[in-house]
Amino acid sequence: MPPQNERGFRDRDRDRDRYGSSQNGDLQREPEFGEGVIEISGKGFGFLRDAKRNFVQTPQDIFVTPEIVRRFGLRDGMWIQGETRRGNRGPQLMRLNKINDDEPTKYQGLTPFEELTTINPNKRIKLETVPERYTTRVMDLMTPLGMGQRGLIVAPPRTGKTTLLHHIADAVTKNHPEMKLIILLVDERPEEVTDFRRSCPGAEIMASSNDSDIKSHTRIAQLAAERAKRMVEAGKHVFILLDSITRTARAFNNATGGGGRTMSGGIDARAMEIPRKIFAAARNTEEAGSLTIVATALIETGSRMDELIFQEFKGTGNMELVLDRKISDSRV
Repeated sequence: MPPQNERGFRDRDRDRDRYGSSQNGDLQREPEFGEGVIEISGKGFGFLRDAKRNFVQTPQDIFVTPEIVRRFGLRDGMWIQGETRRGNRGPQLMRLNKINDDEPTKYQGLTPFEELTTINPNKRIKLETVPERYTTRVMDLMTPLGMGQRGLIVAPPRTGKTTLLHHIADAVTKNHPEMKLIILLVDERPEEVTDFRRSCPGAEIMASSNDSDIKSHTRIAQLAAERAKRMVEAGKHVFILLDSITRTARAFNNATGGGGRTMSGGIDARAMEIPRKIFAAARNTEEAGSLTIVATALIETGSRMDELIFQEFKGTGNMELVLDRKISDSRV
């Protein structure tokens, strides 16, 4: 499921005319070091998207030649570290040192994510942290999570959804340092993105706030999913907190451009395909690691589309937690 970003590479990115730039002498002699998540175009070359720039496409992104992509079998979502040189047209990766903080040889010949054997979750994720925090303790008792769980938090407005997500993130970071935590925020308020960055320093924040365009929303969602898959293939355990699956589906619906059959509520018949694949990627595997996804679904928003999106995902997970406004108003 490669990110839909062909146009985002823009004309300036078209091969960059840099495949042989070191021989042409337009690169500096002194090497630098760079890193980022690789995003590969249909033409075989790629760019490293910088976490400090929120993974957006910029002219400062490090260019990766098709030769390096082929030699190391690079795929979307891998975290690449290596030696770079800056030329007239921008930085270029000259030597690949590590993939996802491991030696590149570890990623040679791995079984693709889609070919791994899916099994039921068999390792518990402990969410309880401190005695005075009841939210995660209640989840441990009523809706326990396992590695590889596909969970849905159904949330009407003003029911403490964001607070619960913060508590879950804190629990995963403290209780399971072996897990890689990715917080995926799609079409959320910019101040909420900042709040997550500051309160969850141990997590990787991948966000496209509501001041970004539709393409940014769909791109970051797919890139986060691909990043998680690459780590699972290498035997790692990954936890994605997605806020929210509703806004993610909305973004893909807007991105389809109305070219297909429109269902009730204004949803394009094709719009749910990729969001469903992202959510369905959560699994425990027999040969490698696990991917846990806990996503929020918005209801009672007054939007017919939001209700239909919830119905599309209802029953697709193997854990569902429904927040109640009356109980929340009672401070329970």
